[in-house]
Amino acid sequence: MPVARRRAETVWQGSAAEGSGKLNLTTSHAGGELPVSLTSRAQDSDHTQTNPEELIAGAHSTCYAMAFSNVLSQQGHPPDQLDVKARVTLDKAGEGFAITESELTVTGVVPGLDQAAFEAAARTAEEACPVSNALRNNVEIVLKATLEG
Repeated sequence: MPVARRRAETVWQGSAAEGSGKLNLTTSHAGGELPVSLTSRAQDSDHTQTNPEELIAGAHSTCYAMAFSNVLSQQGHPPDQLDVKARVTLDKAGEGFAITESELTVTGVVPGLDQAAFEAAARTAEEACPVSNALRNNVEIVLKATLEG
């Protein structure tokens, strides 16, 4: 039996190039109706709509933050704060496109750890993160970890 199932739905109207859609996170209803379009996916200048890469980045940064907090807590060093950023890259691949990389950058305040221990815990968390594991072997995952304070 699954631990959890979540739902989202998109209603799309029109062609891929000229159409647009509305995304709803139907399990939580968080964020309301989110506009999506191919333009927002292919152009960095359109910041009014979301796209699959931004949603994957959001999922990856959130999942990783939870996994890293869990690893640190299990090691007896619960974090005061973790700031996790994810940048997901869409590239040309042959005649189409592919998501090629997800770069995680984490900065943390964790009493009792040095940089080396922070980096080791960061790698352990990346290996435990379910979103990382869903992407692994298809998307390059880059991890940069910096301990503050």
